[in-house]
Amino acid sequence: MIYDRLLRERAAAGKPVRVGMLGAGFMARGITNQIVNSVPGMVLAVICNRNVERARAAYEQAGVREVEVVESKAALAACIRDGRPAITSDPMLLCEAEGLDCLIDATGAIEYGAMISLAAIKNRKPMVSMNAELDGTVGPLLKRKADEAGVIFTGCDGDQPGVQMNLYRFVVSIGLTPLVCGNIKGLQDPYRNPTTQEGFARQWGQDPYMVTSFADGTKISFEQAIVANATGMTVSKRGMIGADHRGHVDELTQAYDIDMLREKGGIVDYVVGAKPGPGVYVLATHDDPKQKHYLNLYKLGTGPLYSFYIPYHLCHFEVPISVARVVLCQDPVIQPLAGPRVDVVATAKVDLKAGEEIDALGGYKTYGQCETYATSRAERLLPIGIAVGCKLKRDVPKDTVLTYDDVEIPAGRLIDRLRAEQDEIFPA
Repeated sequence: MIYDRLLRERAAAGKPVRVGMLGAGFMARGITNQIVNSVPGMVLAVICNRNVERARAAYEQAGVREVEVVESKAALAACIRDGRPAITSDPMLLCEAEGLDCLIDATGAIEYGAMISLAAIKNRKPMVSMNAELDGTVGPLLKRKADEAGVIFTGCDGDQPGVQMNLYRFVVSIGLTPLVCGNIKGLQDPYRNPTTQEGFARQWGQDPYMVTSFADGTKISFEQAIVANATGMTVSKRGMIGADHRGHVDELTQAYDIDMLREKGGIVDYVVGAKPGPGVYVLATHDDPKQKHYLNLYKLGTGPLYSFYIPYHLCHFEVPISVARVVLCQDPVIQPLAGPRVDVVATAKVDLKAGEEIDALGGYKTYGQCETYATSRAERLLPIGIAVGCKLKRDVPKDTVLTYDDVEIPAGRLIDRLRAEQDEIFPA
């Protein structure tokens, strides 16, 4: 850990890292409070939200009462220069602002996220993205474009993909070979919907659709696809294994066929109910008998798989760490290695009828499942990041994976153009 020392140095020098954030929802409000009150050496200079009053409310919740609405690059530049917090509804002001060191995408919106990510890359603005839905749909393409522009586009600490990647990097750094990157869930039911999750969402002040995307498996599918793309791993089957395991996570060392893991070059997976949750785990092997002796001495067992885990993920608390890593260390948290390894495909949550329009992620009509990119391309499966807003050409039975041939895609969307470009650049 060096970012904490570097942030203290920036604070002492009076040169804080200046951040612009896009989005003002539940997670964004937490990030605002964290940066304002708990991160010396960093300031949240501006928040952009389509409803600008929600941006104001995010600042107010963190104790910042005086903010300025800005509508021009000059006005934003003056606020940044003078240290006055700003709010705006125009995302291009953030993407083009010269005084910002890094942007945060806290929107979770695929089309909007694609637009602001491209604009940030074009203007050579580093971007820390919490938008797993966008990353799982066109992340490899965005990373390639960012590389060409000489700028960092990365996922974040705190969300499970970033926590898994940090653990993966640690395990590799001590000489082991990771064969499973896993996520611990408390619930998995693909048929949950915003009505069933409304009470839970209200209790925590969250969006019922977002809560449903966690419960029905869509979110974890995006998260594990991101990890697969960042590590070169794959899935052992459509939807991952997803075992129900109520014991300790260490017991998972006996739950996998190591020959299968080696053959596939490692897999991403999840378990439901394992302790301690709700964290992440990496199962790894070591080929050196001398080191195996030491691992046994250190209470990790006799192998061939060894368990490493983190029993928590602290989401918004850790996002400023990602910003510090990017700005002060040029260290991205999690990025695709190259082309996609795993896709997230749309699956019918109910019997779908011709003429129906597919609703939002975490909605009533579809849920997401991981599938290998090769299979997704070969079978023309419909990525769930593309599915929203599509109209059914024909009936599709419950639990059937949709294909491009099943739907009419709305005209003029940026995400469709980016996905087509990605598919052309990275053949299966």
